Amino acid sequence: MYITCLDLEGVLVPEIWIAFAEASGIPELRKTTRDEPDYDKLMKYRLAILKEHGLGLKEIQETIAKIEPMEGAKAFLDELRSICQVIIISDTFSQFATPLMKKLGWPTIFCNSLEVAEDGTITGFRMRCEKSKLTTVKALQSIGFDTIASGDSFNDLGMIEASKAGFLFRSTEQIKKDYPQFPAYETYDELLAAIKKAMV
Repeated sequence: MYITCLDLEGVLVPEIWIAFAEASGIPELRKTTRDEPDYDKLMKYRLAILKEHGLGLKEIQETIAKIEPMEGAKAFLDELRSICQVIIISDTFSQFATPLMKKLGWPTIFCNSLEVAEDGTITGFRMRCEKSKLTTVKALQSIGFDTIASGDSFNDLGMIEASKAGFLFRSTEQIKKDYPQFPAYETYDELLAAIKKAMV
């Protein structure tokens, strides 16, 4: 039995931090996992910038409320869920993801959580487990599932490599160049066809 494991940001919805960087006028917040492979380092960098500018969860959630899934994302997800189980495995946080899951028809998501003070200041974050994407894929395999995985960033490479089939989706030219062993696609139709073919 197959489970397809998908990244969220950059695959189904726009990058939340880039959207917030534009909304807040703070270009330093544009940095994502496409730029920084070390997620712990990236999040500490982001939280320091938020603290410096006096910004908290409320401001980020106001930006997220305006984000729409990428064109065709919900239809792709609906069709994929009709042929196999799907789990979105993301390094984002439940406080960010919930409104986006509503717009995508409430798919299953495994993500992390933020530590938030009463005044809305984000004081820290809790990762669900170490190397959450790779760890989750291996756990699914340990209970009898074949996994197919797709994502766009450095933090997706572990689950892509460990899966029976793995694909890059709308990734950077540098990642595609550095990891030519992974087929790379730009459209949902291409990705859906590749997943279907991998399940045969």
